[in-house]
Amino acid sequence: MKVLIVGGGGREHSLAWKIGQSPRVDRVFVAPGNAGTATEAENVDIGDSNVPALVEFAKQNEIGLTVVGPETPLAAGLVDALGDSGLRAFGPSKQAAELEASKVFCKNMLRHADIPTADFRTFRDGESAKAYLSEREDAQVVVKADGLAAGKGVIVCDDRQEALDAVERIAGSKEFGEAGSQLVIEERLVGQEASVLAITDGRTIVTMPAAQDHKPAFDGDKGPNTGGMGAYSPTPLVTDSLLSEIEERVLVPTVHQMKRSRRPFRGVLYAGLMITKQGLKVLEYNVRFGDPECQPLMMRLKSDLVDLLEASVDGKLDQLAPLEWDPRPAVCVVMASEGYPGPYQRGLPIRGLDEAATVPDVKVFHAGTRIHEGQVVTNGGRVLGVTGLGNSTAAAKLQAYTAVKKIRWDGAWCRKDIADKAIGI
Repeated sequence: MKVLIVGGGGREHSLAWKIGQSPRVDRVFVAPGNAGTATEAENVDIGDSNVPALVEFAKQNEIGLTVVGPETPLAAGLVDALGDSGLRAFGPSKQAAELEASKVFCKNMLRHADIPTADFRTFRDGESAKAYLSEREDAQVVVKADGLAAGKGVIVCDDRQEALDAVERIAGSKEFGEAGSQLVIEERLVGQEASVLAITDGRTIVTMPAAQDHKPAFDGDKGPNTGGMGAYSPTPLVTDSLLSEIEERVLVPTVHQMKRSRRPFRGVLYAGLMITKQGLKVLEYNVRFGDPECQPLMMRLKSDLVDLLEASVDGKLDQLAPLEWDPRPAVCVVMASEGYPGPYQRGLPIRGLDEAATVPDVKVFHAGTRIHEGQVVTNGGRVLGVTGLGNSTAAAKLQAYTAVKKIRWDGAWCRKDIADKAIGI
């Protein structure tokens, strides 16, 4: 079978690497891919949002399964377009993808399904949001742009003035473009975040081991939000009993509510959770594999990923054997370009990749890279996801950072504290 993976980040590199291991797969294509996917698969020069060209490529090349990585093509209806052409694709429909594409839709869905989440209000313009903030007590809130903003449209505010400034950035100066056409203002929750990803066919749910992401740019969870500076799995924060509660109180009601809303959900249901003193709360939903959470999960998955994805597409998850996982923890450290999540330079040569590849139980997943004149160079803000396995979380962290130290380019940086929460530092 031929498989097409849509996207060009670290998530897609890890999916290409894992899918390529399936004995049922003959060829793997990645559109547009990066320098790393070029070594695991065949890159195709088609942007991940070019729906007509992707559909045409899948038809011409008799692609047996298309796996859509990023949220933007899902929100644009790529899965629907492939289905209309008689092609099989893993991921939610455009209507179901609104669970991530619209935070207003998501929060209203959570409310209707009685799923625990932060108290919130939604606004269609900046003036009404500012009026609301001026009338309420000066409290800590989170201001969110409604639409897709590459993980950066969420602003955590310490006081009213910061919240007013956030509204101005989103709705006034349109820092996140059309994503800011509506806003959500919600109470700021205190606790630890966890990510729980599940595969569903709209009826059956297969829950993966919990992971923990690191959104803020700098050590100690300081600085602006990013697309994610690292992740690890499993996390001791999510015990077996808590995972069962998440399935019962979050995942199952969500699948039922989406079905009732006539938006049946198939694909990855990714719950971003906050574990507070008051209990479990849903921060948001994503409708695809997280990046960088996908990398440690793919490192630990021992089952054939293609079997899992096809069972979701075909509505046969109830017939799938239980997934097998490597019991060892995995830690992914994101290496980023100087300036990220703000402006950064591209095209800087990366050194030390071959040396890093010699570190045992480590895989360097490429994200923002490309090949220029035979040399791997930077091509994004988040450049690499260096992922290590170990007999403990501390050992996995050591492997990942041992490889990180071998890789260099001008201005390269990373957080130094990925997985410290699990280690107890």
